[in-house]
Amino acid sequence: MDEEPYLKYGDENIWLSNAEIRQIWKFNIMEIRNIAIIAHVDHGKTTLTDALMKQTGMTTEEGATMDSNALEQERGITIYAKNTSVYYPSKESGREVTKINIVDTPGHSDFGSEVERVLRSIDTVLLLVDAQEGPMPQTRFVLKKSLELGLKPIVIINKIDKPAARPDEVHEMVLELFLELGANDSQLDFTTVFAIGREGVAKMKLTDESKDLTPLLETILKEVPPASGDKNLPARLQSFNLAYDNFLGRLAVCRVYEGTIKNGDIVFVKSHAVSPDQREGAIKTVTGKLTKMFSFEGVKRVETQEATAGDIVMIAGLPTVYIGDTICKDENAVLLPSINIDEPTISLNFLVNDSPFAGREGKFVTGRQIRERLEKELEINVGLKVDWNPSSGAELTTGQAKNIEGYTVYGRGELHIAILCENMRREGYELQVSQPQVIIKEVNDVKMEPFEETIVDVPDAMASSVISKLTERKGLLMNVKQGHGTQRLTFEIPTRGLLGYRGAFMVDTKGQGILSSRFVEFREYVGEIKRTKYGSMVSMERGKALAFALDNLQQRGTLYIDPGTEVYEGMVIGNVSKGDDLSVNPTKGKQLTNMRASGSDDSVYLAATVKLDIEKAMEIMSGDEFIEITPKSVRLRKKIIKK
Repeated sequence: MDEEPYLKYGDENIWLSNAEIRQIWKFNIMEIRNIAIIAHVDHGKTTLTDALMKQTGMTTEEGATMDSNALEQERGITIYAKNTSVYYPSKESGREVTKINIVDTPGHSDFGSEVERVLRSIDTVLLLVDAQEGPMPQTRFVLKKSLELGLKPIVIINKIDKPAARPDEVHEMVLELFLELGANDSQLDFTTVFAIGREGVAKMKLTDESKDLTPLLETILKEVPPASGDKNLPARLQSFNLAYDNFLGRLAVCRVYEGTIKNGDIVFVKSHAVSPDQREGAIKTVTGKLTKMFSFEGVKRVETQEATAGDIVMIAGLPTVYIGDTICKDENAVLLPSINIDEPTISLNFLVNDSPFAGREGKFVTGRQIRERLEKELEINVGLKVDWNPSSGAELTTGQAKNIEGYTVYGRGELHIAILCENMRREGYELQVSQPQVIIKEVNDVKMEPFEETIVDVPDAMASSVISKLTERKGLLMNVKQGHGTQRLTFEIPTRGLLGYRGAFMVDTKGQGILSSRFVEFREYVGEIKRTKYGSMVSMERGKALAFALDNLQQRGTLYIDPGTEVYEGMVIGNVSKGDDLSVNPTKGKQLTNMRASGSDDSVYLAATVKLDIEKAMEIMSGDEFIEITPKSVRLRKKIIKK
């Protein structure tokens, strides 16, 4: 028992190892359940998934988590949808073991495209709702998509141990949301489970004793229909997620809808043609051979030789496979319904770094290397698009910067792009990016822009300030709900109005407010939006910043650098509140003389500086500036660095 975890059946003294469970699965006497865990950001999806893996013995390593990416662990959010599976022996079914495939999805709206395609591959969702916060914007988004697909969610009121938890009230709010989104009678008859994911406990009633997650696992077996599909038909799969391996190339995570697929099979990859010269409805078919096949166990992927209808597997050997493609053994097989992916809402330029400090810190600095990295990102990041036209990289540049090699990148939001930039800098890339711009479309000669639903939870005393700021940015207040000393404000606002606002929001609410948003649709352009304009404090000399100079400059605004920081002409070292740029000399030292005077030898006291990260820089930068991103530094600079 020391070598491998064992699972106990019900109250009987019967134990099975993972190896025995896999053997049962091998002989096809096990049912499969496919579920996805969906929720707003930070409502506990990954924590609950980790607890399920721990209870079922699928992970024994201390601290093992589905959020394996370094950025996910640092930020405490899920960025990429991930698969796992657990084996659960039901109390009601003797020795029969059920395989439960679980997809852990992101909660942030910038990664909504990850959620949408996952919902097509599973049979039921676990909808997590925070027992204190209640339904939030992304809760509405993911639930709406689930109901439209005919899924019947299992609702989990999570974090019921919070001091301000209100599970009964939140349950009523969830029911109202179901009604508002047009749920049918079957969907309205949802099962509710109360949980504390962090402690790994669940219960059907608030008064029940807290033991473990058995009530939730039993509910899954009871409410989720067994994965269906005729195993005797020729194999037919559909890819709903992509991954990349340096040795195996592109990997596709697929749901097997029919038949049995085996490692080494020759298959046909079928998709709807997207070339503009091909007629509508044309089908593109590519032949390939499966070179590897993996199933999921806990946080690991395990090589397998075959998969049958209802299962979820990862396959290698198909370099051109894409989201929604149908993979089949019969060339004449009918395509499965396509999976639509929401279009990007913002764009910006990725450019070769040409600052005076270019090449000092980066390992990959050329346009070719940046292009190769973006091409690799496109393999798995389906919410991203890139215009490879070299001239497009200079559209937002002027003067000296006009000849920089670059590409236009389109994404779902500032966080979506910031995560990509942060991953690139950690891998040794050096580049500069322009200010994010909202994508404006022309529909029937009408100018259209993206709108978002924004929900703000804020203390009563600060609500008026938030309402004032958001209405100035063309936000329309749709609803106000009073809480216990707080207000929940619902706005519909252009995406342009939210760009650069989150920093000001944190200041206005003294860090006590919560702001969440989700993309709604493209609507008619609302005209110019008033935004707070800060002027930039721009260095006019090259050298090391001195404390004496910074002491004087901090009276003029907010600094981004500390004493000893190397600066160059055109580098932005802070901001000024009056709105006009200010050229300064942060390298200027104190004039030394042989005379001493009262007051001139006082100590220098510097206030805390604002540390720039990529997201912060995107918020405060001006249209005539770049963010210079290197493995060790994030700087703001003017596009034209010399006056």
